[in-house]
Amino acid sequence: MQERKNNINLVWFRNDLRTIDNRVLYEAQKNCDQIIAVYCFDPRQFAYDRFGFKKTEKYRAQFLIETVTDLKLQLNKLNIDLLINYALPEVIIPEICEHYNINKIYFQKEWTQEEVIVENDLKSKLANVEFHSFYNQFLYSPEDINFKIFETPQVFTVFRKKLEKHIDIRKELKISKCAEENRIENTTIIPTLKELGFEDFETHPSSAFNFKGGESEALNRLNDYFFTTKKLGFYKKTRNGLVGTNYSSKFSAWLANGSISARTIYWKVKQFEAEHYKNQSTYWLVFEIIWRDYFKYVSLKHGNQIFKIEGILNKNYNWSTDKVQIEKWIQGKTNSDFVNANMLEIKKTGWMSNRGRQNVASYFAKELQLDWRIGAAYFESLLVDYDVHSNYGNWMYVAGVGNDPRDRKFNVELQAARYDENGKFRKLWLQPTLF
Repeated sequence: MQERKNNINLVWFRNDLRTIDNRVLYEAQKNCDQIIAVYCFDPRQFAYDRFGFKKTEKYRAQFLIETVTDLKLQLNKLNIDLLINYALPEVIIPEICEHYNINKIYFQKEWTQEEVIVENDLKSKLANVEFHSFYNQFLYSPEDINFKIFETPQVFTVFRKKLEKHIDIRKELKISKCAEENRIENTTIIPTLKELGFEDFETHPSSAFNFKGGESEALNRLNDYFFTTKKLGFYKKTRNGLVGTNYSSKFSAWLANGSISARTIYWKVKQFEAEHYKNQSTYWLVFEIIWRDYFKYVSLKHGNQIFKIEGILNKNYNWSTDKVQIEKWIQGKTNSDFVNANMLEIKKTGWMSNRGRQNVASYFAKELQLDWRIGAAYFESLLVDYDVHSNYGNWMYVAGVGNDPRDRKFNVELQAARYDENGKFRKLWLQPTLF
């Protein structure tokens, strides 16, 4: 057996599955003789939730497998081995710590309930190991903002104006290549889709999201959308689209599991503006990333209240759990063809446009008056770009228990007429299959 080094740091990857601009990796590389990485496919993430949905369905599972495959490849280039396990982190990580005599664990700071429980369970088993966690998923880091987290404004515009002209965005962090001696013997393998409990599947030919997971694919998309096709320059005009891959950036899926950082996207926007032009569209992409930050701050401020039926406003409505209505919504059999088309899209592809999400969620919560948490759980299960903060933040917003000061309800017929004027999107998903 190889000689053990004195000072070994373990990087525990969570939703920060990248090597570029990864603060956890950057900090872990300081002051150590050796660095090892671990990623756990947590079986709980593939089990059924209280509403009867799989927490992670096949679309996001496949995207995650692709992401971890690419992460392993990128870490290999840095001479860092990634130990991959289909196991509970609080069970497998103590074994790794004992085997390699780990002194310190570095990981991304999370604050929502499931992640905190796992972290606390792990800490309770490793009393002699130092834990170091870092904010690693923001554009505006909580360490840099000009207000206390508990003072996070209830309205997005106020939040944005406090930050965008007053706080500098940090530069991307560069990760160094480790020496060859950093390598360890690694026989761990990435679980297959079948091992996670799914059948193999082909991407639907009409899917608006036909991308693979992983940092490499994220950077390819960034380069293509910004510099090859220059679609970034039209983003504000096209972002409410419904059909095709290029009406929006599609960065959300890679951002969700951290295979690209918000800062990387921000600095590439700045590069585009310097090399080509600056317009409303280039600004609007950053504007949307600030929205993403906002929902993270909302969940930092309000904690697990974002998962409760009364939301952060403590509002009581008479929510229904009518199984027939819920099933009609899921199967695309409601009274609205626009809602139905969007619901068939998510069911068959794991993707739905932002415009579609707002409409189907509003219909679910305001028209059918169904318990919004069931809709949120369904999105969590299916969406390839599921992000806990954005998902629950947006569902609360639309359901009238979140950050919408106007408590609006979408008129799905008017929305369909405006955004799917010629019915192209509805035809795409509602026409019966020929075979």
